[in-house]
Amino acid sequence: MAVEIERKFLVDRTLWRPEGDGVAYRQGYLSRVEDRVVRVRVAGDAAFLTIKGRSEKFSRLEFEYPIPVEDAETQLDLLCERPLIEKTRYEQTVGGRLWTIDVFQGDNDGLVVAEIELSSEDESFERPAWLGEEVSDDPRYFNSNLSKSPFGYWGTPRR
Repeated sequence: MAVEIERKFLVDRTLWRPEGDGVAYRQGYLSRVEDRVVRVRVAGDAAFLTIKGRSEKFSRLEFEYPIPVEDAETQLDLLCERPLIEKTRYEQTVGGRLWTIDVFQGDNDGLVVAEIELSSEDESFERPAWLGEEVSDDPRYFNSNLSKSPFGYWGTPRR
């Protein structure tokens, strides 16, 4: 069984700078109900279908399968709920641990989130200077929820 254990944090953009080139991501949701989400993602020149279960603290079931990019593009264009998630993903190693930093565009422009995957929920890790508030338990920051209620609309009436 595949279990994802992940912690998620906001990023202080005044302290963080990308290292290297990022990878463009475009993703959408075929299903985003409370107990599971089914996501289609194109990441650079690869594509994936991902099924995730309900989050329990920092953990949840996750199954990811490579799919043809053409199939993913068709699903994104014709089947996925709107709006799609658009972001550039960067990777940085801090204290021997890999962090992924997502810089969102489109309806979520202005949001920058860092994630670290762990082998246990209580595993310790070095916190980079650019790490901000932890949002691991705030469902608004799940990508599936950002596609329903984009960051760009928080605090403003929906158009």
